[in-house]
Amino acid sequence: MATKPSPTLLRRQLGAELRRLRERTHRTVADVAGGLGWSQSKLSRIETATIGVRGADLERLLDVYAVGDKERARLLALRGQARQKAWWEAYGDALPDAYETLIGFEAEASVISTYEAQVVPGLLQTDEYANAVTLADGVYDDPDVLGQRVAVRMARQAVLIREPPPHLCVVLDEAVLRRPMGGHDVQRRQLLRLVEAAERPTVTLQVLPFAAGAHRALAGSFIILEFAADSDHPLVYCEGMTGGVFRSRPEELRSYLTSFDALRDAALSPERSTELIAALANTAK
Repeated sequence: MATKPSPTLLRRQLGAELRRLRERTHRTVADVAGGLGWSQSKLSRIETATIGVRGADLERLLDVYAVGDKERARLLALRGQARQKAWWEAYGDALPDAYETLIGFEAEASVISTYEAQVVPGLLQTDEYANAVTLADGVYDDPDVLGQRVAVRMARQAVLIREPPPHLCVVLDEAVLRRPMGGHDVQRRQLLRLVEAAERPTVTLQVLPFAAGAHRALAGSFIILEFAADSDHPLVYCEGMTGGVFRSRPEELRSYLTSFDALRDAALSPERSTELIAALANTAK
């Protein structure tokens, strides 16, 4: 049975349509944004779906592109569909905007590739480990908000068992395995969860050992999201202390994709990685 597209995917389709209309008129982002009195960033973020587009702004764009009545009605209807609420929006007050957008893109991705230098990726965390990570951030003083953040992180993991499931490809820095987040018992149970996850046919888990030395991702962790539709280009998500940012320019994508391939080449094989994780779990008692 066909699944209903998520609001995030519909928003991305709308952004792609708007980009196509702009390119059809042979105008740059700077040309259109300047004519409307917008920043280039605003139009770029609408086209890449990192923000939604207001109805009045969409009407102005369609006027600029001289869109006919039939196509205008279709695009306005698409915007209406894209405004439907997804499950994670119920936690909106507890979630940064970029994180909400990430959850939406995860729900549609066919391949999720992530390099993590500090902590276990959210899609593979236990609830107690996620609680320890969220507490360590020091951002959320309200216990209710903290609990909501952990609940969302656990709910995100349902994407791994959807039909069809995405392929999750993870490279963990060895430091992630040796940092006792939440204490040794919490860390041990988290390591055992990783061993279980590695047994799934749709999960590839590798460890980048300290012995690898310098590597292509010294700048930090990142997530690459790839989509089944040829028209949906990959996205890269990077998270910092004050929020996340998406990268979508072709040259940026090439850099991250090349770096991830290099990380996989430098990492231990999936089999040796699982053996190392299991051994560390046994010593974390």
